Amino acid sequence: MTLSIMTANLNGIRAAQRKGFFEWLDAERPDVLCIQETKAQQAQLEGGPYFPDGYHAAFADAERKGYSGVAVYSLREPDAYHRGIGIDEIDREGRWLEARFGDLSVVSFYMPSGSSGEHRQGIKDAFMEPLLERLKTMAADGREYIIGGDWNIAHTWRDLKNWRSNRKNSGFLPHEREWMDRLLGGAGFVDAFRQVNDRDDEYTWWSFRGQAWANNTGWRIDYKITTPGIGARVQNARVHRADRFSDHAPLTVDYDWPDPSSASSRLR
Repeated sequence: MTLSIMTANLNGIRAAQRKGFFEWLDAERPDVLCIQETKAQQAQLEGGPYFPDGYHAAFADAERKGYSGVAVYSLREPDAYHRGIGIDEIDREGRWLEARFGDLSVVSFYMPSGSSGEHRQGIKDAFMEPLLERLKTMAADGREYIIGGDWNIAHTWRDLKNWRSNRKNSGFLPHEREWMDRLLGGAGFVDAFRQVNDRDDEYTWWSFRGQAWANNTGWRIDYKITTPGIGARVQNARVHRADRFSDHAPLTVDYDWPDPSSASSRLR
């Protein structure tokens, strides 16, 4: 059976709703949707059009209103949710929400950005090493993980258009790319998109400035990072560019996962 999991940084769930995101979602109907940058707390959304029929929704909100926040929508109610990764400064910003379905976990994750200045880059850098250690532990715990989200790093030159001019900019710094090398190397995780799509021009974020969207001058910073077992079951991956709900595009990956007795059957 096919398991369809989407990730989308909406840069404001209310703004994306006004641009038709939830009508489009109703037509797409992924099994699980991971949202980043809700920029709203759940209480601010109650009674609005943010809870489509058939979906269970959970949120990890930032303490600060109008900032960050992640969510997971699923057609099947998860066995459990786990909010936060155990690092107070990160968890206060609402950057990690795990939904568990049997022995499969789907996580919505939003890596801090360092683009606003040295202070935020320092927070990002300080988080990356503890995160990698946590991910290594997860990779060895016997569960399968799909971590969908905005990782705020373009891994290689193939993952952004103007890589030469961005080598000193946050998101493409040498130590950030080396960290991704380790994540996808010794840490044991897989870039699900690259299992089936090897093109150089597949981006997921474009600046609102100039003609970046029209010229496809983008960055691939939204990923599905998975454990190897489910990473080997990727069927296809696609970036949706026909509509623009945000400065990011939704990324969907389909998995062959695998029979009615498996944990994935709980997702339907």
